[in-house]
Amino acid sequence: MSRAQRAPFPAGRRGVAASGAARSGGAGKAVTRTISEDPLGGTVRRTVLSNGLRVLTEAIPTMRSVSFGIWVSVGSRDETGPDSGAAHFLEHLLFKGTRKRSALEISSSIEAVGGETNAFTTKEYTCYYARVLDEDLPLAIDVMCDLVADSVLEAADVETERGVILEEIAMHDDEPGDEVHDLFARAVYGDHPLGRLISGTEETVTPMTRPQIRDFYRRHYTAPQIVIAAAGNLDHTTVVDLVRQALHGTPLDTDQGTPAPHRPASPAVRTRPATTLVETKETEQAHVILGSPGIDRTDERRFALGVLNNVLGGGMSSRLFQEIREQRGLAYSVYSYASQYADSGLFAVYAGCAPGKVDEVLELTRAELARVAAGGLTEAEIARGKGMSKGSFVLGLEDTGSRMSRLAKGELLYGDLMPVDALLARVDAVSLDDVNALAADLLARPMSLAVVGPFGAGDFATA
Repeated sequence: MSRAQRAPFPAGRRGVAASGAARSGGAGKAVTRTISEDPLGGTVRRTVLSNGLRVLTEAIPTMRSVSFGIWVSVGSRDETGPDSGAAHFLEHLLFKGTRKRSALEISSSIEAVGGETNAFTTKEYTCYYARVLDEDLPLAIDVMCDLVADSVLEAADVETERGVILEEIAMHDDEPGDEVHDLFARAVYGDHPLGRLISGTEETVTPMTRPQIRDFYRRHYTAPQIVIAAAGNLDHTTVVDLVRQALHGTPLDTDQGTPAPHRPASPAVRTRPATTLVETKETEQAHVILGSPGIDRTDERRFALGVLNNVLGGGMSSRLFQEIREQRGLAYSVYSYASQYADSGLFAVYAGCAPGKVDEVLELTRAELARVAAGGLTEAEIARGKGMSKGSFVLGLEDTGSRMSRLAKGELLYGDLMPVDALLARVDAVSLDDVNALAADLLARPMSLAVVGPFGAGDFATA
């Protein structure tokens, strides 16, 4: 198959604003603006259709591929107790067939051109994406919009995927290194939706009905809740037109709407008092997480948190890695991490070690956290932490999938896209005092402990 044609769209269409009347996918006037022409990236443009659906693109003519994603502002935290797992269940089902395509036709059409499709569910959003050659973008847009907007949710498919999801839950239970993260979330958030499993449980997935899932689908998969993002060798106007055409005649082909606002940061989620949860399993390795509530994703201290995390446990040169693995050989894997949501967050340290070494690992971890909380970091460590933050961010922009995700998350989670240079400047502006003040606050908080391994609940009663 020839790949000689560099541009997948007619040259006369490139760079034309799509602000006229929509032909389909929401009749009425769309509004387009150029967000940035970043020297480290491509031209970013944003169109809001009259039905409230948003389309963002980053045109990168030097690429030969395009990543196309449909992001929906719904995740596991939007479920009620009986609906626990519905967002993830739906993610599976949307690939099973529409009025136009069977499940086989959905997968084979993209694979036939060497592309790939996938999806994932988080606690606050769901994403469906495809990565294809630039010339095959029209096909990817048609297929992905079709499956997200017009799935039929056949009863037989519900039963098939129920079995698949129950196997996925069972497989997750056999991975203690993954299970401990869910246990820690429950230790901090308790019965709040942020403390529940994204997949749901066997008790919630087994009785879930097709009408229940379909109601969740139609309530949450609306045009104002959806952001479409694409990055690579593309033309913004053409992408918008193709999206309109693909959505024509589907439930998302509505007349009027305004984009849904991003989740507010207040009121903050109430967390549980520090507690210890132990999942008893006869494993060869113990998995432990020690941590506390952190900061939300819009907190101005988030850049200082990135630097602090890098120095504490973000790499092989980090304090925890050097102390626990390199110098003492107590664990193969040890790292710190931060999870941030609209109105809450977590900061924690994970370690996997032999069961007999858990007490020593926890003692060393607590001592290091207390040392940093009391004495802070050094200027040299701050410089290294900044370099890690900037380098990982810029290097992560070297593929179209990362760029597409950046567009969508900026729009969906923050309501804005921070230019690359501005973000790097924010990291550069982090001072020693900023990091040490955050460390004194964050690392001195009462900490919860989650453990998966051959222990009883009483083994950590004083943890």
